[in-house]
Amino acid sequence: MNEVLLTFEGVAVTGTAALLAGLAAVLVLLLAVLVAVIKAGRRREWVAAAEAMRAEEIEERMGELARIQAETAGRLQAMGEVLSGRQAELARAVSERLDSVSHRIGQSMETTARHTVDSLRQLHERLAVIDTAQRNLTDLASQVTSLRDVLANKQARGAFGQGRMEAIVKDGLPANAFAFQYTLSNRTRPDCVVFLPGDERPLVIDAKFPLESVTALRDATTDEARKAAGQRLRQDMNKHISDIAERYLIPGETQDLALMFVPSESVYAELHDGFDDIVQKAYRARVILVSPSLLMLAIQVMQQILKDARMREAAQAIRTEVGHLMGDLGRLRERVLKLQSHFGQATEDVAQIMISADKIAKRGGRIEALEFGEDEAKLVLPGAAATSQQAAE
Repeated sequence: MNEVLLTFEGVAVTGTAALLAGLAAVLVLLLAVLVAVIKAGRRREWVAAAEAMRAEEIEERMGELARIQAETAGRLQAMGEVLSGRQAELARAVSERLDSVSHRIGQSMETTARHTVDSLRQLHERLAVIDTAQRNLTDLASQVTSLRDVLANKQARGAFGQGRMEAIVKDGLPANAFAFQYTLSNRTRPDCVVFLPGDERPLVIDAKFPLESVTALRDATTDEARKAAGQRLRQDMNKHISDIAERYLIPGETQDLALMFVPSESVYAELHDGFDDIVQKAYRARVILVSPSLLMLAIQVMQQILKDARMREAAQAIRTEVGHLMGDLGRLRERVLKLQSHFGQATEDVAQIMISADKIAKRGGRIEALEFGEDEAKLVLPGAAATSQQAAE
């Protein structure tokens, strides 16, 4: 066994040494296997412990889920009960609403039927009125024919324009703001004058419009006839404008301009379209051509001016009344302050009365607290009792 088996770098290796080395290697290998087995066991224990912990967590989660499921079931049951109650209330409300709607529909149908009967009755009445209006239209056709005859007459036509102008002025102005056939200082009498506030000079309105030349211009069928009619219209308009400016524009007595009333919108439009020179001459002569609509507008402006003047006249009276109102307000404030002082004094008096009442109540309690002996009663005056009580205190 002690024989040298081999020599390694000058060292002799015997059989015993080799055996011992082999045994040592086997022991080391066994130790390594043992350590590996121990580590594997510990790893299995750790895995088992982890699995156990996971099982416990799963059980806890399952319990939590069971609890949540139970709570959810309870809540669902409660919600079902609530929904059942709400459904019953909804059914009752719907039933009541249906009853109400049915009642209202019945009333509405009854009212509609009554209104339908009334409408039919009114319809019959209006049909009767329409029959009457148809007869009036027939009469009106004959009246239009007579109106054409009136317009053909110069004097009658002037009366027609005067009537339209008077109707417009009467509808828009108060009675003291205008006058018809007013006499001026030069003995002329314009158709209408309007008195403006703050100015004694009246505004003149003339309604005598020369309609013959316009009618001739409309009836002209040839160029020569139209030219002659246009020349005649210019002459008549120039003469009428000059007459208005000379007769009715009096410096210091009347306004600086006058109105010439054209009783037809179509005639007014035709003058502006085809005879602009006449319109410009009228403006230079301070004569303004107005149609019925423009006269209405001018009357409305004058009405507003009159209203503003009345407001200015009333402003002084309003200021006076406001001054009186402010004086009354000052006196009211003084009286309220006096009343407030009286209320304060009354409050103080009530407080003093309450203090006296409290004192009386305390003295009554002290009298009730007096003790009497068994053999004889000890009569004590309230003053003496109060004195003794104060002394005791």
